[in-house]
Amino acid sequence: MTIFEQIVAGDIPSYTIAETEDFLAFLDVFPLKEGHTLVITKEPVDYIYDLDDATLARLHVFAKKVAKAVEAVVPCTRVGVAVIGLEVPHTHIHLVPIDSAADINFTSPKIKVSEDRMAALSAQIAHSFNT
Repeated sequence: MTIFEQIVAGDIPSYTIAETEDFLAFLDVFPLKEGHTLVITKEPVDYIYDLDDATLARLHVFAKKVAKAVEAVVPCTRVGVAVIGLEVPHTHIHLVPIDSAADINFTSPKIKVSEDRMAALSAQIAHSFNT
């Protein structure tokens, strides 16, 4: 069982931003930047391009709404999008607030964000998502 399956099952807590029947968005606990968000499918499909076309399209539409919520809360030039697909064998999209291409370099050291700040960010982004 992947860490994302455990998060979906509620066995591991997350800083949840948004959830539907099929998708979940939550803050990355090892972020590149504050507000770095993961958007996942609830179904444990390893490779994003193994999703059927309808699910892939709905995933991206959900991620777009999440990205707009992140952008409304976290100061940035835009929200960068990355699908690496190697870290966890479960479909996920990274949404990273960026001001330059260097901000979405996954070889860069991850930043440490306090639990209080993570909780506040997730609540603010969730509020933006729901308005």
